[in-house]
Amino acid sequence: MQLNSLIAKQIVDRAKKIIEYSINVMDENGVIIGSSDPSRVHQVHEGALLAIRDNRTIEINESVASTLSGVKKGINLPILYGEQVIGVVGISGAPEQVRSYGELVKMTAELIVEQAALMSQVQWNKRHREELLLQLIEGSSLNDGQLLSIAQRLDLDLSQPRVATVLKVIPHPGEPVTLEHLQKLVHLLEHPERDNIVGIASVSMNEIVVLKPVTLVNHNWNRKEEQKRVAKLLKRIDNECDFSIQMAIGDYFPGLLGLAKSYETAKATIETCRSNDDAIMFYQDRKLSVLVSSIKQDPWRASQLKAPIEKLVAADSKQVLLKTLSTFFEQNCDLAQTCETLHIHRNTLRYRLDKIEQVTRLNINDLDSKVQLYLALKCL
Repeated sequence: MQLNSLIAKQIVDRAKKIIEYSINVMDENGVIIGSSDPSRVHQVHEGALLAIRDNRTIEINESVASTLSGVKKGINLPILYGEQVIGVVGISGAPEQVRSYGELVKMTAELIVEQAALMSQVQWNKRHREELLLQLIEGSSLNDGQLLSIAQRLDLDLSQPRVATVLKVIPHPGEPVTLEHLQKLVHLLEHPERDNIVGIASVSMNEIVVLKPVTLVNHNWNRKEEQKRVAKLLKRIDNECDFSIQMAIGDYFPGLLGLAKSYETAKATIETCRSNDDAIMFYQDRKLSVLVSSIKQDPWRASQLKAPIEKLVAADSKQVLLKTLSTFFEQNCDLAQTCETLHIHRNTLRYRLDKIEQVTRLNINDLDSKVQLYLALKCL
């Protein structure tokens, strides 16, 4: 741990609230890096050098001060961190007047140093956890042994199975997504600690990625357990945040390389979601829509696939046929269930299905034609 001007300023500001005497903070080389008197900054303090060398308090009276460079009368106390002298805090004034404040100011300085060291360690851990996350979801060229070694230093267990989850913040209407929103969500995902690996993968795209531990049952991950955890997270967000979220949970793939695959499924799932979709989406529930979405990005293939439905829309201004076809597929092509859902007679359904076949020129009883119609609906 090293003193810097920012920590020195904090020590000076805090000490000024305790005593009225001038305060100086010197680094391990005896250079003044913080002072109540800005004109003294960057000067070498020979009294501090003595305190550092001998690891003891140095009191300097008027006569001694006149023999040393950059020194005024006062008291200088070494600042310790882990039993190592990392600097000196000095109080200017007659030693007999400032002596009683010495240990109080020294303790204040060392507490600020410990706090700064802790924050530095937290930031180091956070930065390296995010770097590890990126290595895992991008399919790092590092081997398993290297990744496990990095994880061990961060006190993370990569041996337990995980699935990737991608989250997006949904702010109030008219409000932008801010870094504060993302940081708040990251905090909720990290606390209480459940060994989640969390990172803001892309601020511009409003994307947070979590590698969540899961429980395997007969080589399959326990989805019900995860749904309970997600429900608790949503409740906390409702109670503590001024935004909502959409979350896509990917599929499980074994091994460290499987985390990149899981991330791809989660990312593809959230990319296909609409604003009115559920807050929580599982790739397993939307697999076909996700896979078909790649076809939408190819104008020629998408046009070919949507052609039958476009004919149906053009021939049916009230979209009765389109709704009938959608319901028919939603009910797994069960005629009775479709009639019940639409509240129509079986003959009416048969008439509408015949009309759909005439318009689209596809035989709804032919498997290949049925698949074409189903995929065409998915591409809308």
